[in-house]
Amino acid sequence: MRKIILSTFALFIFGTALIAQGTKKINNHTVWGTRTFSASNVYGVESMLDGIHFTKLGYTKDATTIDKYSYQEYKKIGTIVSSATLKYKDFTIGIDDYDFNADESKILIATNQEAIYRHSSKSYYFIYDIKSKSFTPLSDVKKSKQRLATFSPDGKQCAFVRDNNIFIKHLESGEEKQITFDGSINNVINGATDWVYEEEFSFDRGLYWNPKSDRIAYYKFNESEVKEFQMEMYGTLYPDHYKFKYPKAGEDNSVVTIHVYDVNRNKTDDFDLGAETDIYVPRISWSNDGYTLLAQRLNRLQNKLEILTGDFNPTRKMIAAVQTKTVYTETSETYIDIHDNMQMLSDSKTVLWTSEKDGFNHFYLIDVSTGKATQVTKGNWEVTSGYGLDEKTNKIYFQAAKVNATQREVYSVKTDGSDMKLLSINPGTNEAEFSATYKYFLLYHSDANTPFTVSIHSNFKKSKLKKPLVIENNADLKKRMKEYDLSAKTFMTVKNAEGTDLNAWMIKPSNFDATKKYPLLMFVYGGPGINTVNDAWTYGNYFWFQSLAQQGYIVVSVDARGTGYRGREFKHCTYQQLGKYETEDQIAAAKVLGKMDFIDAKRIGIFGWSYGGYMSSLCITKGAGTFKSAIAVAPVTNWRYYDNIYTERFMRTPQENGKNYDINSPINHVDKLKGNYLLIHGSADDNVHFQNAMEMADALVKANKQFDFMAYPNKNHGIYGGKTREHLYNKMTNFLLKNL
Repeated sequence: MRKIILSTFALFIFGTALIAQGTKKINNHTVWGTRTFSASNVYGVESMLDGIHFTKLGYTKDATTIDKYSYQEYKKIGTIVSSATLKYKDFTIGIDDYDFNADESKILIATNQEAIYRHSSKSYYFIYDIKSKSFTPLSDVKKSKQRLATFSPDGKQCAFVRDNNIFIKHLESGEEKQITFDGSINNVINGATDWVYEEEFSFDRGLYWNPKSDRIAYYKFNESEVKEFQMEMYGTLYPDHYKFKYPKAGEDNSVVTIHVYDVNRNKTDDFDLGAETDIYVPRISWSNDGYTLLAQRLNRLQNKLEILTGDFNPTRKMIAAVQTKTVYTETSETYIDIHDNMQMLSDSKTVLWTSEKDGFNHFYLIDVSTGKATQVTKGNWEVTSGYGLDEKTNKIYFQAAKVNATQREVYSVKTDGSDMKLLSINPGTNEAEFSATYKYFLLYHSDANTPFTVSIHSNFKKSKLKKPLVIENNADLKKRMKEYDLSAKTFMTVKNAEGTDLNAWMIKPSNFDATKKYPLLMFVYGGPGINTVNDAWTYGNYFWFQSLAQQGYIVVSVDARGTGYRGREFKHCTYQQLGKYETEDQIAAAKVLGKMDFIDAKRIGIFGWSYGGYMSSLCITKGAGTFKSAIAVAPVTNWRYYDNIYTERFMRTPQENGKNYDINSPINHVDKLKGNYLLIHGSADDNVHFQNAMEMADALVKANKQFDFMAYPNKNHGIYGGKTREHLYNKMTNFLLKNL
């Protein structure tokens, strides 16, 4: 084996490092019970149409308000509506979410919001008329809650989903019209998405008004052939059984079809997706002409993506299914990531797009008439998020990891690739939220040791705002942090067995003594494209790691091969063999770190959650002898148990690649376990099922391996609520104190 050495081990710090100043100690009650270190932020910002004002939610002891502000001065212009003034029968009205109609004369208010899964929720919706101050329910509140309510662009109608069917409310007449009738639980979904689309394609809205307000494009999911998963919910004499459709790797998916309802004709047309039904449709959108619908069609293996268009102009000949044409095709030897960086320009002939096809994620302009893609940005760096294209200036606004994979900056660039400008100021992580006209933007900045600063920036020469206006800097939290015994999180690189530099960070005890030996805890996630080594604020875990440092531990995180923003080759190298290279790199990093004079190589532990729990489980088994202890929270223990969109994207199906499914699943390596292993899972985890923990426990028992196990009743993948988080982190802390 090639000798492993540490790359230039000059620890370098991005951003402002916090030097230990105080003496107070941190415990889990401080972090999770009292939430002493909660950071403030600026939430719920919505740009108004004029581009010089915005609204955001305000909170008082007795009410929630929608307040109007000026970008230029961050001056509160006034309160548009307060929940204290909203009355309807015996309802308690809060403002959980809101949306203006097109002319900003009415507001759609969601109240009594109830979460369903990661993105989805259901609410009672009310419409507030700003001028008349009238407040009326969108639908009969005696019926079940609604989902995904949205105004038509002309503001005269509102569409929503209830009980898996789509309804339209005509606001002037008050008439409510049902437009689909076959929706039923765990069978057919209209206007929303199924569980796996919501989780893996990151959206739950399945209905979209066209710009003319006379068409609604919608998804229909036929789940009838998808196998059902069942979870027991405890708390009653006989536990309840919650059932939902969950397609595991290699199993049947929902059959997805796209339809367009014609409001004037009261008729529905079908969008022709082709003869193959075992496909995905991860995005649809209307073009600016009002009648051309774009749909992305992705094959089951997720290595061929096509953009299709269909014409729903009222002048066309009416047929059962609208014929479509393919205007763009992209293929990959591995997989294609789905994103939200697609924007149809006003000419309805050009699409803004991002792709990894040149080896790094960059912008392209696609001519839909020819399918030709012209590259806009280039270089050995990655676009990480698109904020939009201002057609008046031909500028694209975006976030990128241009300086380093650990950092994020905000830029603008002309559509011809020229005049790239850095808009963010400080190193660290920068995110932006632009006004409707791109004249102003809110900039959210943090670094590894410094919580958020939110500032308003002007983006045009004639603005009176000549310098950034700070509207939140977490001064109270920063002051409070100075009272505690904290250490700076510092950055470094570690070479793996192949000689590749891996990004890493380290937290040492504030009273660090280089002549002493310290136990080491490694924190890992490691999933494709997801980094933990970011120069960004990380909430609760940051302070838990600080508390461990105060108790004499060194904490390190390493981004192995397969993580993001270092190019396609680095990320995609784990294709068809998840867990192999990631585990090898964590083991190699642990060995390198263990050779450092101040680290005790016999006391190295590893902790991870979700994919990180999968990684820590592999490390304590395949890496036996390197790690003394491991904590796995909500881990995948066998890829055959996880959903098909995620798993097959990286592994293909078990029918094709079953050998690598099994080689890299921890459940098949329990006989190698050497050390201390803590397995934790929520019994109501709809994402990574409790089945993973139970099957892992069963395998460990059969192998006669001792381990620690904690189940959290009725808790989902996040394992939170009440005192749950504090209990969880006490459990993990005590395990480490005893076993590391």
